Formats: sequence, C-alpha cells, structure tokens
Amino acid sequence: MSKIDRRILKSKQAIRTAFVNLLMERGFDEITIKDIAEQADIARKTFYLHYLDKYDLLEQLVDEHLSELRIICDQKQEKELVEGTIIWFNYFDARKDFFQALFKSNSTLSFRKKLLDFTMGELKKKIYPLSDSNRTIDQEILLKFLGIAVMGIIESFVLEEINGDTALVAKQVGKLVQRNI
Repeated sequence: MSKIDRRILKSKQAIRTAFVNLLMERGFDEITIKDIAEQADIARKTFYLHYLDKYDLLEQLVDEHLSELRIICDQKQEKELVEGTIIWFNYFDARKDFFQALFKSNSTLSFRKKLLDFTMGELKKKIYPLSDSNRTIDQEILLKFLGIAVMGIIESFVLEEINGDTALVAKQVGKLVQRNI
C-alpha cells in the first residue's frame, strides 16, 4: 500500500470517527462539516475530497452497516426465524448509540428507507411458502406490514422505549413474525 493510500485511509477514518462521535453527542441535524473537520483535525477541503456532504457520509456508513448485516444474515440463513431475530437485535444492541442517533434525527429518512428495504428483503427470504392464511394477501403488502412492524420494534428497542433483555425482545419479535407468515 502506498503512502498516499494510507493517508487517504487515515483521513477517511478520522472523518468517520469524528462524525460518529458528533452524531452520538449532538445528533445528525446539529452537525456541520466544519464540526467534523475540526474534530477530525483535517481541513474542510479534505472532507470534500472524500464525501459530497454529511448526507453522503451518513449514507456510506449506513451502507456499511447493512453490508455487515447482510453477511450475518447470509451466514445464519439456516437458523430458525426466532434465532435469527436474536442475532439481529444483538447487532443493533451492540451499536445502540449510533442507531439511536439516527432514529432520533429528523433528517435521516434515507436511513429508514434503506433499513426498511433491507428488512423486507430478509423477510422475503423467510415467507415462502406462504401460509394458507396469507395466500390471498398481496406479497408486497405483507412484506411492508411485517417490515414496518419489525423496524418499529427495533427503533423502540434502540431508543430504549421497550425495556427488556435483548434476547427476550428479539424472541418475541421473531415469534410474532413467525405467526404472521
């Protein structure tokens, strides 16, 4: 790896670390590029060499989290739905501060849309064959219904509006999804 590559990686890591710290401290809506640059100890120009704006930076971070979740889901494909749900909730629990900041923000609609699309994609893998009671329900409506339900519980869990052990909450969500597919 060349010296330039290491400097780029170092700058990007400093930007991301500063952004995540500010995100958890202040919330997305309150962060400016100037704040990120100061905390990362870089020039604003350096920030713009790597990202278009704070939304682009956020989108890249969210994409990385969804990629990690995809790997986890692909590795755990053979697991029962309830067991897989526990793995999901553990992932969000371990990164609660980051996701809490995103769920609290008014400006993170793209995060919510991506998470919903991801959740619906994972649920789609689990709903075949459809139960007799769901054969008359449009698949997209069923996926949207279940996806929004799961995402709402994850959001409430991350925001600590639902109290309880991670595994207990996750098992209950898994059982509810299982009942509805």
